[in-house]
Amino acid sequence: MADPESYRPARQDIPTDPGVYRFRDEYGRVIYVGKAKNLRNRLSSYFAPPHALSPKTRAMVTTAAGVEWTVVGSELESLQLEYTWIKEFKPRFNIAYRDDKSYPYLAVTMSEAVPRAQVVRGEKKKGNRYFGPYSQAWAIRETLDALLRVFPVRTCSKGVYRRAEQSGRPCLLGYIDKCSAPCVGRISEEDHHALAEDLCRFMAGHATPFIKELQRQMQEAAAEMDFETAAARRDDIAALEKAFERNAVVLSDSTDADFFALAEDELEAAVQVFHVRGGRIRGQRGWVTEKVEEADGGRLLEQLLEQVYGETAAEAAESAAIAGAAAPPEPRGSKHRPSAELAYREDAIPRTVLLSEPADSADRLEEWLSGLRGSRVSIAVPQRGEKAHLMETVRENARQALKLHKSRRAGDITTRSASLQELQEALGIPVPLMRIECYDISHVQGTNVVASMVVFEDGLPRKADYRKFSITGEAARDDTASMYDVISRRFRRHLEEQAEREAAGPRTGQVEARGEAPERARFAYPPSLVVVDGGPPQVAAAARALADLGIDDVHVVGLAKRLEEVWVPDDEFPVILPRASQGLFLLQRIRDEAHRFAITFHRKKRSSAMTVSVLDELPGVGPGKQKALLKHFGSVKKLRAARVEEIEQVPGFGRALSEKVAAALQAQEGEAAPAINMTTGEVLS
Repeated sequence: MADPESYRPARQDIPTDPGVYRFRDEYGRVIYVGKAKNLRNRLSSYFAPPHALSPKTRAMVTTAAGVEWTVVGSELESLQLEYTWIKEFKPRFNIAYRDDKSYPYLAVTMSEAVPRAQVVRGEKKKGNRYFGPYSQAWAIRETLDALLRVFPVRTCSKGVYRRAEQSGRPCLLGYIDKCSAPCVGRISEEDHHALAEDLCRFMAGHATPFIKELQRQMQEAAAEMDFETAAARRDDIAALEKAFERNAVVLSDSTDADFFALAEDELEAAVQVFHVRGGRIRGQRGWVTEKVEEADGGRLLEQLLEQVYGETAAEAAESAAIAGAAAPPEPRGSKHRPSAELAYREDAIPRTVLLSEPADSADRLEEWLSGLRGSRVSIAVPQRGEKAHLMETVRENARQALKLHKSRRAGDITTRSASLQELQEALGIPVPLMRIECYDISHVQGTNVVASMVVFEDGLPRKADYRKFSITGEAARDDTASMYDVISRRFRRHLEEQAEREAAGPRTGQVEARGEAPERARFAYPPSLVVVDGGPPQVAAAARALADLGIDDVHVVGLAKRLEEVWVPDDEFPVILPRASQGLFLLQRIRDEAHRFAITFHRKKRSSAMTVSVLDELPGVGPGKQKALLKHFGSVKKLRAARVEEIEQVPGFGRALSEKVAAALQAQEGEAAPAINMTTGEVLS
């Protein structure tokens, strides 16, 4: 635990300008990011007597080992920089909202040559356009099924699409006119792309123009007594109106707004949002967060808006760039249609954002959101009327979400805390087990030896810190040598980075806002406990590696598979945890995760080793040049028939290298394989 006075900057050294500040711990990790109108006043408040600080602030300043700040030109710039740094560093003492569940979206893969419409959950991918979220998956599936009658875009997987291309026959949806069947050439890729753009415009809320156009076509067909076409247009109109009216009408048709409501207690907060477009509720979403910093409702809402709309703007910009590159050019003389990407962006950031209580820095947020949207955005708290009534509904949803979240997590939090405490007491470790690392070796009879490192923090996996090791040479002779090698490599990196930090000195003072080199992903944060998969030999190897490096503050144990006993270095007898022990369950889970990660890497490496090409034997030709050769010639057969002058045309191949490649290929061709009788195995020649 650090003393804040040890890194406290002199008051006169801190500017009085607006800016953003960062607290770092002893390992250089950013643990808190904040902004201030007056940096001197704000930072000085952190160095008050400890008893005068709130418990959470006191925990933060005693964890930190340095503070640095950046002066900016205005409060708007400080808001933008704070959001950027929170997104980049993910500080542990900042508020971090997370979805309370995975909501379904309608995604249209506009980055593909033949876009596909599908219902998805989870992480969003670049180049796709997303509409929603929707509270029920069946609702968006029924909506998509109705829309396919008017916008028959592809919904099949890549495998189904390729099979249809090869066979020349579309799938069932193509036969019932719910797919335009670009796979068999019924529609060109350019026309199908335009069809997907129309679907995006409709989902973005621009339904009226499509319905009016279908009504015009229906009337024209009826006037020409083409009653079959008129009936088809009538059914298309009914399908669009059904999809459009599925969302409840709550406000006037001109209302586009997001309603955010907050419910909180002393430890956690839940936020719900209703997306209202054209007076209809188009989607609903929720987040929960632990209140790791002292913040009232206004601060919580401010940080949520930064996170939600900052990510939305980034996704829209990426999607626009990819869609702009992939979209086919419009034919000359065609009537300009409104950009679907612009509609997507305006649909994502509405004209009005309504909150259940005032947000901190509302003026700065309005200015920031207006810049992202490209037009005026207002933030307000509804006081009366239908908007206030809807806000109360959203607030009640937030209360129920918080109640449900706490009931779901109560057992999980209790179990994790109990398992960590039980494990710490059983092993006699004096420090809390905040970070546990587990190592496993995987190989097949000593070939393709690899190792895995998995990390658990606070009893939960931290997959961003997982690492893989390839082991070769003398270190691959047996499991103990491999374990010694892996532990040595991992903690040698820790010592190197520790020396770099000590040489750099405490990180306190002013820093530049831009132009900094991006911080690399840290590999060497020291754990409280190292777990190895194995018994006394593996534990002894890991302990010897730490001792040889002079590290004595990291504890080592091993979990043997046979009887699930826990081995401690230099102890003749293992620690036996009860079969129903939560601590044992946690160790087993960590060990199994390390084993899974190692096996996955080993299988991948083994598969790569089994793939052999004649190009691997060419002198001076690595993987990059191999790809260049195959891309230029198309096959090894054509490469063998190529002259030196033709090989020389490949990028990266000079005259000398081309002659070596041609000579090596001729030598390989001259080495005829012996004939073998496949029945008896006899070599015939």
